[in-house]
Amino acid sequence: MLATSLSNHIASFYIKNERAKFTLLFSHGNAEDLGMVYDWFREVSRRLQVSVMAYDYTGYGISAGEPSEEACIADIEAAFAYLVDVKKTPPHLILLYLDHLHLRYGRSLGTGPTTYLAAKQSKLKNPVAGVILQSPLLSIYRVAFQFRFSLPGDMFCNIDRAPLIESPITIIHGTRDEVIPFWHGEELFLACNPAWRSKPLWVQDAGHNNIEVFLSTIGDGFFGHLVNFVQLCNEVANLRLADAIEKDIPHPQVQPIVASTVL
Repeated sequence: MLATSLSNHIASFYIKNERAKFTLLFSHGNAEDLGMVYDWFREVSRRLQVSVMAYDYTGYGISAGEPSEEACIADIEAAFAYLVDVKKTPPHLILLYLDHLHLRYGRSLGTGPTTYLAAKQSKLKNPVAGVILQSPLLSIYRVAFQFRFSLPGDMFCNIDRAPLIESPITIIHGTRDEVIPFWHGEELFLACNPAWRSKPLWVQDAGHNNIEVFLSTIGDGFFGHLVNFVQLCNEVANLRLADAIEKDIPHPQVQPIVASTVL
């Protein structure tokens, strides 16, 4: 169990891939807990050649407490700190992966913590390796209304945080999402810094909770997209390393990765 800054204790798991250079920190999706995603991420670890860490939100699974935006942020920070401090994984080798919106107790969980952490690390000049957002929302209020600006009381304002992220970022969204309209993914993609946004994956006819079902339709295009994104993140990490060496800035060495060809 991981202890958070709010004194909550949350469950987590870590899948080690001996060949991996990157670790994927996963924030799971709606109506899920760790027991439901473990086998899936063993496959993700194998296909992408990454280690994987996932955690339960406060109030989910065996993690006690009440979910809230503040608790979600404390949860992902606890998982991130575990990777950095215990597993000795530097931020530039950590990929953040959000799987679609969480709706529970009338509140939205999931997207905000990921963009919050990515923007925070960018501000600290210690950015993460990359960010993968699956079925994200612009903000809570914008699910119902197309506001131009964030209003007082709005939550998970990804539209405001996305431009601050200085890491490669890709977005995956179903074109028939019945919970978070597809245009949220499109608008969030456009809001990202053009220097950092990577090719999105728009899954034709997929809804909010069935993108994985469409794997049989799009075949290995889903994993192919993620493999290509991990390769891009590795190229960026190597460029950052070269820049750090040139400027004589201490920086952990990055080894080129060899993506799995077994899809």
